Amino acid sequence: MRLLAIGVNHSTANVELRERLAFAPDAMQTALSSLLACLSMPDDMPDDMSDDSPSESPAEAVIVSTCNRTELIVSTEYNAEAVIAWLAEFKSLPIEQFSEHIYIHEDQEALRHLIRVAGGLDSMILGEPQIFGQMKSSYAVSRQVNAIGVELEPAFQHIFAIAKKVRSDTAIGENPVSVAFAAVTLAQRIFADLSSVAVLLVGAGDTIELVAQHLMNCGAKNVVVANRTLDRAQALAERLSAKAILLSEVPESLSDFDIVISSTASQLPILGKGAVESALKSRKRRPIFMVDIAVPRDIEPQVADLPDVYLYTVDDLRDIIDHNVRLRVAEADKAAAIIDTGVQTFARWQRSRDATDLVVSYRNNIQALRDDELERALQLLQAGKSAEEAMTSLARALTQKIMHQPTVEMRNAAGLNNKALLESAKILFGLEGAPSSVDDNDTNEDDSQNF
Repeated sequence: MRLLAIGVNHSTANVELRERLAFAPDAMQTALSSLLACLSMPDDMPDDMSDDSPSESPAEAVIVSTCNRTELIVSTEYNAEAVIAWLAEFKSLPIEQFSEHIYIHEDQEALRHLIRVAGGLDSMILGEPQIFGQMKSSYAVSRQVNAIGVELEPAFQHIFAIAKKVRSDTAIGENPVSVAFAAVTLAQRIFADLSSVAVLLVGAGDTIELVAQHLMNCGAKNVVVANRTLDRAQALAERLSAKAILLSEVPESLSDFDIVISSTASQLPILGKGAVESALKSRKRRPIFMVDIAVPRDIEPQVADLPDVYLYTVDDLRDIIDHNVRLRVAEADKAAAIIDTGVQTFARWQRSRDATDLVVSYRNNIQALRDDELERALQLLQAGKSAEEAMTSLARALTQKIMHQPTVEMRNAAGLNNKALLESAKILFGLEGAPSSVDDNDTNEDDSQNF
């Protein structure tokens, strides 16, 4: 298997580039189908693969797209350049505009990277738990379109298992923090008493729910949830003892809120400069604190130019995030050791799986020899030979045929001074302690070689 993990994240690309490379949830299946079709095209075949090469396993893929990263995880015999070229074409973005921000991990390093991602060790906030669920959701989408097969299925099961072990065996996830937590922490720096301010939460997904929970824990009482569908907004509002409104009602009620935190999956801005400007006039210069933690962004960047607006994006939360990272770094070494062991375990499993065809072929060959010689022995019995003669003939012939090929190869290895092969033969045949030489007198005459 060749495992590739190709992508950008908060460490390699700014929010503008990340939002251009992001995949909306409703476009994920289409993107996966397009990627697999691209990787199945003969034009993507490496130059060193001839036309008569055996057909490889179908390509498999998972696309992980969050506010902090877009990653293409692919199991394929083809090269990374083909995947990057597909991304550029699918996103209508010239490669040179993002190539220097792309990272590529292969095989064991790809597995290590993906475990780190699932375990929260590669997140903006070290140890944040949301990415694990996001990766499982991405994996589930790939299964729905049959983009998961014999290669990525065991790989992802192992990734999830080791990521869970990291969380259970270390304190990397204690005192839960996330982008949502960082947003609320920043709000507390602006408003000392959250119980006296009005908060508008735009969206009704997991991130907004986390934001709401942190706000409630910090004393916020006047919270309103706005969403495109009222049912979902009401469902979240009921769990939080909050109120719910439609997204379409936000412009006319925006002036009522001191804090606005937005996180939706919209591909276009939800709040524009004009709507915020109107709200500020109604507020008579009372400032609005806004946090946009969506990618693509929900709030037009030009809103930041307005007086009395304090607009922050996910990239602006870095200071808070860095503080939280320092609190968890001590556990990172423990997590790294668990991940190293997990990668090695999977590598051993892969190697043993790779040997399966060889083992099956070897066993089939020996069983064929057995069946042939058994048939000859039965023919001897039918011809009137005694059981002793038939058994002796069977044992001798079977032994000679089993020994023939290994004996020839060991003698050739001795002649070429191939000590490595001779030492391997000792292990294979249980001959530790035997000299690394072959006595011609111990071989059948048929095994003799002419030099």
